Amino acid sequence: MQFLKSVHHIAIICSDYKKSKHFYTQILGFEIDREVYREARDSYKLDLSLNGQYCIELFSFPEPPKRTSRPEACGLRHIAFQVEDIEAAITYFKFKGIILEDVRIDEFTGKKFTFFADPDDLPIELYQI
Repeated sequence: MQFLKSVHHIAIICSDYKKSKHFYTQILGFEIDREVYREARDSYKLDLSLNGQYCIELFSFPEPPKRTSRPEACGLRHIAFQVEDIEAAITYFKFKGIILEDVRIDEFTGKKFTFFADPDDLPIELYQI
């Protein structure tokens, strides 16, 4: 029997809360559902939605340990977002100061994709649908 229905959210711990909040809301366009400061943990929790769907929990913690994310380390490899027009998306992100990799073609689907990084160097993929 299949119990899983869909992905509920992705949790991300950031090193600079204000910088990451700006990136995910002002550059990627996520909407803030809720923002709370948890005094006992000296930590923020920001709930973010995309097109009305809850997607990301953004956390801050004092002095979080670094995580090796490249090259090909174990763990979460990247998060990916669908776009209808990858060239338009690239133009937008470049205008916002984001450095993107060259566009590649998925060898199995023939679809275009590219990568860039969030403020903590978490790989983010844009995948043209």
